[in-house]
Amino acid sequence: MPTSRAPSVDQRPWRLGPRARTWLDRLLVLALLLLAAGHFLSGQPASMVLAALEVLPLLWRRSRPFTVFLAVAALSALQAVVVETPTTGQLAFPVAVYSAARWAPRWQGATALLVGYAGAVVASSRWLTGFGSDLTPGTLVPYVISIGAIVTAAWALGAAAQERERYVSSLVARAEQAERMAEREIELAARDERSRIAREMHDVVAHGLSVIVVQADGARYAAAREPGVAVETLGTIAETGRESLTEMRRLLGLLREGDTGLAPQPTLGDVRHLVEEARASGTRVEADLPDDLPDVPDGVGLAAYRIVQEALTNVRKHAGRDARVSVRLAVGRDLEVEVRDDGHGAASSSDGRGLGLVGMRERAHAHGGTLEAGPATGGGFAVSARLPL
Repeated sequence: MPTSRAPSVDQRPWRLGPRARTWLDRLLVLALLLLAAGHFLSGQPASMVLAALEVLPLLWRRSRPFTVFLAVAALSALQAVVVETPTTGQLAFPVAVYSAARWAPRWQGATALLVGYAGAVVASSRWLTGFGSDLTPGTLVPYVISIGAIVTAAWALGAAAQERERYVSSLVARAEQAERMAEREIELAARDERSRIAREMHDVVAHGLSVIVVQADGARYAAAREPGVAVETLGTIAETGRESLTEMRRLLGLLREGDTGLAPQPTLGDVRHLVEEARASGTRVEADLPDDLPDVPDGVGLAAYRIVQEALTNVRKHAGRDARVSVRLAVGRDLEVEVRDDGHGAASSSDGRGLGLVGMRERAHAHGGTLEAGPATGGGFAVSARLPL
């Protein structure tokens, strides 16, 4: 079923500008004044003056439409009393009715229509008397109907124009609202994407650099006494650097149009690699992982991997060299992730600029899960997450 589309803000209907409208009204009044001057040439100065007075209020018909109509109606009534025959000033009456229906509130436009009908009866009676005709229904009704039809047509044109303007204004307002909503959605999507990329960059860089720093410190101390250990440690540093560089390239590749990165996203099964890597860097890790990790949604698996990765990074940064850490995964109705250490990370100071815990919570919340992080009972620090499957 076809649906209507609101016009864009740049496709507003064409309208006269304020200056053009002012000049149009001036030209209209000038034309009617020139017609009124014909009464003077025909020896009817009173008709000319009354016609000019009826026409002049039309200069303000847009800004004060109902006031202008009342003025024109009053002057028309005065003209009917003073002059027995119609004048060119009567042309201002349907213009005033149109203006009231076009720019005044609806009740004022309806009032102008009713006053116009009453004026049609009065004018017809007055003019028939002035022309020496008898006031019989046969002569009065055609005049009343003719003048009433002119008044009705003027009112209908004004009311239709007002209704059209309201409809167009509503369409423009809807288009502006839709444009603002679209801009807001784009802004929110860009903000979410920036947050996602920031989480990924933080996890990759912080984890890789923490491993490299720990390994480099160990290699520096072992270089003088056990050169073989130093060589092995340098190999671990190089491997960690290459893996971090690969992940960095993958993330940068995601920012390029048409590029999906250079490596697949980590999954839940890659948590074992994190444990082995932590052990290789000298961290004492106890792992409680299912023998066969089940398949879980890719997003959930990546979130669990990043949570474990960031938690191990924080252990290396804050828990101390002698800290022990346990990693536990349990899969049931939900995926449970827990990383707990017995170090002194809970007592370490923070500069307030860390993004690790924020990123972990955002990952958990993005999949409808929860994450708790804080000092553990008996000392140390614990990170516990629950991710629905």
